[in-house]
Amino acid sequence: MKTMNRFLLPLGGALAGALLALWAHDRYSDPNIQYVDQATPAAEVRYVHLPAGEGGTFEAPDFTVAAERTVNAVVHVTTEALVQTRDPFMDFFWGYRAPQMQPRRGAGSGVVITDDGYIVTNNHVVEGADKIQVHLNDRRMYEARVIGRDPSTDIALIKIDGDDLPTLGFGNSDEVRVGEWVLAVGNPMNLTSTVTAGIVSAKARNINLLQYDPGRDIFPIESFIQTDAAVNPGNSGGALVNAHGELVGINTAIASTTGSYAGYSFAVPANIVRKVTSDLLEFGAVQRAYIGVSIRDIDQALAREIGMDRIRGVYVNGLTEDGAAEQAGIEAGDVIVKVASIPVDNVPQLQEQVGKFRPGDQVAVTILRDGREQVRNVQLRSRDGATEVVADAGDKAVVVLGGELARADAEELKALDLEHGVKVRRVNGGKLRSSGIREGFIITRIDQERVRDPKDIERLLQGKSGGVLVEGIYPNGMKAYYGLGM
Repeated sequence: MKTMNRFLLPLGGALAGALLALWAHDRYSDPNIQYVDQATPAAEVRYVHLPAGEGGTFEAPDFTVAAERTVNAVVHVTTEALVQTRDPFMDFFWGYRAPQMQPRRGAGSGVVITDDGYIVTNNHVVEGADKIQVHLNDRRMYEARVIGRDPSTDIALIKIDGDDLPTLGFGNSDEVRVGEWVLAVGNPMNLTSTVTAGIVSAKARNINLLQYDPGRDIFPIESFIQTDAAVNPGNSGGALVNAHGELVGINTAIASTTGSYAGYSFAVPANIVRKVTSDLLEFGAVQRAYIGVSIRDIDQALAREIGMDRIRGVYVNGLTEDGAAEQAGIEAGDVIVKVASIPVDNVPQLQEQVGKFRPGDQVAVTILRDGREQVRNVQLRSRDGATEVVADAGDKAVVVLGGELARADAEELKALDLEHGVKVRRVNGGKLRSSGIREGFIITRIDQERVRDPKDIERLLQGKSGGVLVEGIYPNGMKAYYGLGM
């Protein structure tokens, strides 16, 4: 019996350690920062007794008008994606079996911004979904489709076919003040149309939630509004509104050691949301503008080194050769203190302000040089150095294949010794996912015919039935062939 106890004790410890490791595992770089979409059942509901207070009274602000304006425009978004699953225990006992396709379900929130059914939500709520449903507060349900996604800001735009829908108007997130009352409206724990209140705790927070990935055209813009309004799994994509019922942010993440609300919630500012959704509606792709500078925050040591009497602005480390800033006369060593008359005191604030513009826009940038402020008019450019906006030529091909496609750029083609090709920038679901095509794949031929841009794919797939052969190559040089069922 003692031998058995000695055996069970380390086995129990090992199992406990394994369970603890599984509980602690997180797929993000900072395990305390978590998205607040929901992939698990709602939490158990318990009574919580609060004793009556003593002493003086406090008259709370009246949020009823703001709540009434908001609650019907915030929707419950449910998703389903087919994923390949393996059961290692079955493989161990019965031998290897082919992976099975199983549905993975998730839930979040969204905000109706037009009365004909355009809805803003978080990218991570709908990314990879094969099926999206939207549930209104009056219990109506609609199938939704993705119009566009922007992983760099974690914003997505989806569409339902409805009329005369309740909407929520945008406020000006630049005018939001620390200490201001706000409401968070969403569907946490499957508790639909939940309203919670709090204050703005901080602005321009960079929490390293969004991962930099130039291979997927992800260049994060993080300038979150931090609040202490209660936000939990299921709130992702929901509304953060001010006391007037104006949308000032989209609730996105929480900082927590438990996975539930701990007092720190983060929302994408409404001004960024408005710009991203406008781009997706007008062009089918986000028009991201760049100044063309390498920058860093200013601390006390740097301020002393460059002779600043007080810490403010963002330090320019370097410039993109022949970029927008260099053309405007900005130099390394300058300090950027304003963008379009809005003060910027750190990198997230600068990114937020520049992120509101498009390539080709003229923006007044105030710099500090030799102790004096100067204004430079900067014509912003795209990442490729262009001043023109570019429509997404792949929109219709996206609908057919279930992904985001773009013409492969010259550097990628040269590295792979190709003359042409269409890059799979993202796999949302549908035929791309079911065929096994992964992100980064460059399609060179369809049924042995060359493709140069997404319009070629649209043309070649139009009217097709049966099987289609897709040829291409991955960035590591591996060639691949896939069959698509049309």
